[in-house]
Amino acid sequence: MLREQLKAALKTAMIEKDTHKISTIRLILAAVKDRDIASRGTSKDGVISNEDILQLLQSMIKQRKDSVAMYAKGGRQDLVDSEQSEIDIIQSFLPKQMDEAQIRAAVEDIIKTTGAAGLRDMGKVMGLLRERFAGQMDFGQASVMVKTALAAK
Repeated sequence: MLREQLKAALKTAMIEKDTHKISTIRLILAAVKDRDIASRGTSKDGVISNEDILQLLQSMIKQRKDSVAMYAKGGRQDLVDSEQSEIDIIQSFLPKQMDEAQIRAAVEDIIKTTGAAGLRDMGKVMGLLRERFAGQMDFGQASVMVKTALAAK
């Protein structure tokens, strides 16, 4: 489903002659293809799932946010603008993102559900969050919340 969305968006961008959007979507499709190739030994059909594509998109956004910070620190506003527009294009393929309150509620719910009692259960909690909320949550932010909540137990 997400693959088809990406391909349709590429066709639309080509018709509109939006070169920046074309190059960004091609980067996404190339990354998906790389992951498909890497998964050939592990998955039965040699293609990654929508959840894997969502995680890939989130990691691409994180990389670009890191780049924005570096470029801003270096005074390269032109590169900051370029990276920010890529972030906007990539985010357009993600489901609506959860806000801080929603993330906190989800973290508390998962901790109750799993019966997590300390930091040693962090992997279990994060794994379940990734499974249930792929593409909807900033897992860096969620990780901090999980760690804080479990450290208090």
